[in-house]
Amino acid sequence: MKQIVGIDVGGSHITMAQVTTENREIITSTYLREHIDSLAEKEVILSDWVSAIQKLIKDLDKKVVLLGVAMPGPFDYENGVSLMKQGKFINIFNVNVKKELAQRLSIAEKQIHFINDAAAFLEGEIFGGAVQNHKRVFGITLGTGLGSTFYDGEVATDEDLWDSPYKTSIFENYLTTQWFIKRYKELTGEDISGAKDLLEKSEDLRTIIFDEYADHLGDFIVQHVKAYSPEVLVIGGNIAKAYSYFQERLTNNLESNNINLPIKISAIFEDAAILGAASYALKQSSDY
Repeated sequence: MKQIVGIDVGGSHITMAQVTTENREIITSTYLREHIDSLAEKEVILSDWVSAIQKLIKDLDKKVVLLGVAMPGPFDYENGVSLMKQGKFINIFNVNVKKELAQRLSIAEKQIHFINDAAAFLEGEIFGGAVQNHKRVFGITLGTGLGSTFYDGEVATDEDLWDSPYKTSIFENYLTTQWFIKRYKELTGEDISGAKDLLEKSEDLRTIIFDEYADHLGDFIVQHVKAYSPEVLVIGGNIAKAYSYFQERLTNNLESNNINLPIKISAIFEDAAILGAASYALKQSSDY
């Protein structure tokens, strides 16, 4: 039996767990989350990643263990090379992460498989989440960034639509946590930390902001998602947890544009990328 570990690399944490292929779920007793400084030097980043992974695989058979790693982009996922030139992980730019991890963990490079973090979210929802048994699925993650991914029946791909033009700038500036912070400040002069804080504010103010947000998301779906002809749309990320507050407005917007697209909200949220990275590794290792 293959031993599979799903790993989600974020800007501040690395999160991982062993995944069962039988039940398509995380083995909760193996769940591990550790802090990472994405602006640290190369050696610190790699050492911290390896230290965390070692804790999880120390009792597994290193000859057969598979690692699926969800990574933010830009990244050469096939070859395992970081292409991040700015912001997080700038000190591992052009580093062959696959080679470094394989050597330090004493496993073969072919046992490590990288996938874009947005695509990993969708792979996870298909493997063991909200959209199992669907063939054409579009996925959107709404949080600190805007993720877009499409599953064509075989594999999820990152569609990289975050910077597509919208209004005076780009869609990401209207669909992320930062938009809620900015819009609330414009209307009240006060600060909030994101959509969750808005739930505690007056109903009138909440309705105004969530209605505007629904309009922006509706525009994104009309302009981009419709062209993929998906069977279903699945939405994840922290903002999706407030879906009930903008669901009706969004549905009405889509219907007025003749889009009758079923929308599912993530069933596993933070665990989706872990599950998806693991399932992707399993797919890629069919000849391993």
